[in-house]
Amino acid sequence: MTRASLTRLAVAGAAVVGAAALTMGTAAASPAPQAGKPDKKPGPSVSVRLLTINDLHGNLEPPTGSSSRILDPNGANTDTDGSLTGIAGAKYSIAGGASYLAAHLKQLRDANTLLVGAGDLIGASPLLSAAYHDEPTVALLDKLGLATSSAGNHEFDEGIDELNRIMNGGCHPVDGCSPAGKWKGTNFDYLGANVLKESNGDYALPPFYVKQINGVKIGFIGLVTQTTPNIVTAAGIKGLQFTEEVAAANKVSKYLDKHGVKAQVVLVHEGDNITPNQDPSSCPVVPGNGSRIAKGLDPQIDLVISGHSHQAYVCKVKDPAGQDRVYTQGSSFGRAITQIDFRVDRKTKDVIRSSVVAKNNVVTRTVTPDADTEAYIKTWQDRVSTVANKPIGKITANIGRGSNVGETPLGDLIADAQLEATKNGGNAEIALMNPGGVRTDLTYAQSGSEGDGVVTYGEAFQVQPFNNLMQVVTLTGAQLKELLEQQIWTVDPATGGITQRILQPSSSLTYTFDTTKPVGSRVSDIKINGTAVTDTQQIRVAANNFLIGGGDGFTVFTKGTDLWSGPLDIDAFVAYMGAHSPIAPPVAGRINLIR
Repeated sequence: MTRASLTRLAVAGAAVVGAAALTMGTAAASPAPQAGKPDKKPGPSVSVRLLTINDLHGNLEPPTGSSSRILDPNGANTDTDGSLTGIAGAKYSIAGGASYLAAHLKQLRDANTLLVGAGDLIGASPLLSAAYHDEPTVALLDKLGLATSSAGNHEFDEGIDELNRIMNGGCHPVDGCSPAGKWKGTNFDYLGANVLKESNGDYALPPFYVKQINGVKIGFIGLVTQTTPNIVTAAGIKGLQFTEEVAAANKVSKYLDKHGVKAQVVLVHEGDNITPNQDPSSCPVVPGNGSRIAKGLDPQIDLVISGHSHQAYVCKVKDPAGQDRVYTQGSSFGRAITQIDFRVDRKTKDVIRSSVVAKNNVVTRTVTPDADTEAYIKTWQDRVSTVANKPIGKITANIGRGSNVGETPLGDLIADAQLEATKNGGNAEIALMNPGGVRTDLTYAQSGSEGDGVVTYGEAFQVQPFNNLMQVVTLTGAQLKELLEQQIWTVDPATGGITQRILQPSSSLTYTFDTTKPVGSRVSDIKINGTAVTDTQQIRVAANNFLIGGGDGFTVFTKGTDLWSGPLDIDAFVAYMGAHSPIAPPVAGRINLIR
């Protein structure tokens, strides 16, 4: 029997209990030891080092553009005008890439080290990994020695059955086996203490994982943001219930404590944003759901390792008993490794809080990349190259997300492609695209190219990596206004920062959005192809299935009728690029934004 099988047997008792009770056999309380070498001179306490990653999103190759940069007090680069980091004069490093991640991990490991994750390690991945349902990424995580991770919302992109396949093995039910052969599964489990089956309240994933190091047990409790149903397609979370994080963790914490696991760590895929123009190492978090969870968890829980917001911070918060509790996050895309060192008292079996020291290590590219990992990635690059390098069209200049505020050129282009793909069959009149689904820019001169504006399939896939289905529903004119009123635009009076979620419209739709007016009365002058929309008018509206299911809080979509399903969003984009090349950046003006 494999180690993974033993681990799953160990948590099986907890994984199948109902929501109202937590019972488990003795195997779960005392899993088979899997620790490194014991301390050379055993004393009253044991050293433990955690190395943590989050939001890798299948980025095996080094990320590019803004996704490759991270604020770094020791960085070699200076942002002279603040255009890259928002902090003029700030230092930053070019970071990330699995071969560099592996090299830094080797440097940071000692005999008492565990590597753990805080979710979104897969999903929304570049083509290299996504083409094979992220098997290349999870296989590499096994090679790197990942012990466990909380599930993230993107781990549910293809549903719980697919997530179980990733952990347990077997070839994909539709696409079959990858070029590597039959998938064997992982040597680690994704955890979800607040993910329950709707049918009976049982845990859908193991709620915790216990690791023994030099005679002391470390318990890891996994959580995913309870907002997952709002940010994942309806199909991805079908049959699942996502409960409030603190209550779910505290229930498991009490069980672990009762069974002798006193040293406890929460891995939670939820986090905070940071205040602009401050050094991330100074804990400049804007308190949000991440802080709420970190402060509210049971005092028995010693550390909180977070994800989801793609920020880098190391903080201390007060737990309900007034004790300091370290709360961290390590950026995204493999650009940082959070290192947490602490000691566990052999007598009390608990973490000595005063011993906890945490920092974020930037995964710089100034080290020699790990040769084995580079060779591994090269194998998958060769396998996917035929698909990834295929030209699909041309652009005349960069087409990007701009400042990603309001209407953007790339958002407009995608909406136009989606409208064209859904006119025949779906009878779509307008299309709307969620800005969060536009993951990177289209660049005229890609790295190593001659600057001829050629766009490859791989580049297009990086823009839209979700494989969402295009759908069309009928809304009334009044419902369309209600939908557009659900868009968000707020300004922080202290920092001037803008929080916004503006749907990207096809060229057939124009309207005015006045941010100076009260919510509910901001939208006016809605027109389709120049004709004013009436409240009773029946309008065929195209969007991806994430939005149609009410994603990102656009619940009006769920009121739509006469649902029609069409091609994948990436296929719509590729077809449009081929039919209209060369494509110039669309001219803004579809939204008359008043602010």
